[in-house]
Amino acid sequence: MDDIAPRAMKILAQLRALLGDRLSVNAGVLDQHGRGESWHPTAPPHAVVFPTTTEEVADVVKLCAAHKVPIVPFGAGTSLEGQVNAIHGGVCIDLSRMTRIVAVNTADMDCTIEAGVMRAQLNTYLRDQGLFFPVDPGAECTIGGMVATRASGTNAVRYGTMKESVLALTVVLPDGAIIQTGGRARKSAAGYDLTRLMVGSEGTLGVVTEVTLRLAAIPEATAAATVGFNSVDDAVNTVIAVIQSAIPIARIELLDELSVDAVNKYSNLSLPVRPTLFLEFHGSPTAVSECAGAVGEIATEHGGDGFQWADLAEDRSKLWEARHKAYYAGLALRPGSKGLVTDVCVPISRLAECIADTKADLAKASMPAPLLGHVGDGNFHVCFIIDPTKPDELHEAEHLHDRMVERAQAMGGTCTGEHGIGLGKIAHLKREAGEGVALMQRIKRAIDPQGIMNPGKMF
Repeated sequence: MDDIAPRAMKILAQLRALLGDRLSVNAGVLDQHGRGESWHPTAPPHAVVFPTTTEEVADVVKLCAAHKVPIVPFGAGTSLEGQVNAIHGGVCIDLSRMTRIVAVNTADMDCTIEAGVMRAQLNTYLRDQGLFFPVDPGAECTIGGMVATRASGTNAVRYGTMKESVLALTVVLPDGAIIQTGGRARKSAAGYDLTRLMVGSEGTLGVVTEVTLRLAAIPEATAAATVGFNSVDDAVNTVIAVIQSAIPIARIELLDELSVDAVNKYSNLSLPVRPTLFLEFHGSPTAVSECAGAVGEIATEHGGDGFQWADLAEDRSKLWEARHKAYYAGLALRPGSKGLVTDVCVPISRLAECIADTKADLAKASMPAPLLGHVGDGNFHVCFIIDPTKPDELHEAEHLHDRMVERAQAMGGTCTGEHGIGLGKIAHLKREAGEGVALMQRIKRAIDPQGIMNPGKMF
């Protein structure tokens, strides 16, 4: 990746001719596009382009390929592992102006949208048709970014992740070719599954420009609640019992006492400061009542008490908005800080042990480290709130993170349930996938022989 700057500068005039004022080399714009929400140092591109069609994306990619200029796709900049940081410079392709909802097929419960559509925008559009897109990572992210990281979220325990939700993609390959992967059928045995290859590829194999998604019906009834526990162990054992009882819960989220304190202060809540489960139930009124009652009994058996029900839609929205802003609430505990966020996921039978061992480590940490997660599918996070000016804090957080990952992998789990590899988990992927990494690299070289697509990420 030598001499990228001269090559990137060389194509600016051609990019300007192609896109006009939808090319920017403004320092502020470059800086904004050189970072996500993580602790990784800002690494700006040489230029940012704002295409509005798949064909424009293809033209930009062809131009970059002809001059061996790196390409970094960009959605909303909410990634947590440095996926959008342009560590080799090059051209950032910002897809935020590709926001068309191309088609909604109500009878088939699917839709096709451009990659720059925001999740909230899509659900606002779908509401009057009685449908919604359930994958809910919490961040104000684009659907294209969710595809790139194989995102998940609070509803995954009921509705699944992006892996299950994407039916088909339109992708611009590193040579500028445009391909469609998959179709609208709910199953297919036709050849290699190129859709699954692209979902979670973090911009290293191409630029996703359109997405066809499975949708779900808006439930007839919804109920939400919180319940507190005297220990994280009791809360986690409640989760395990609920999942093993096959109760169709829609969301079951854990916040430890530090997370609860943070969201109380940040979102003006008044929850008791103790380990807490956030719960939500979907279905008919009868089904919701029965499920809520069954979960309530299990929670009580494990020491849960102080149920607080959010009966009104406004109250539920406030509750889940607070949960979704927990990352920023954690940062607010220490103004000027950055967050190093972990993302392990383990088999549900090992969840209690994994969290207990992690909490023992966190008790020795010198910085705040709230723990929370989508524990219904074994996924939880620790956010180490670090001072970016203190290298020793970063080193300590990385050491504790490494211990978490090694522990999870030894339990048959993974280093990342939903955030992806990016820059921050490259070593962990090598340990987890072993010889499989070499095959991934061969696939990468076959599709991107020049190595221009988001270089330096994943491997």
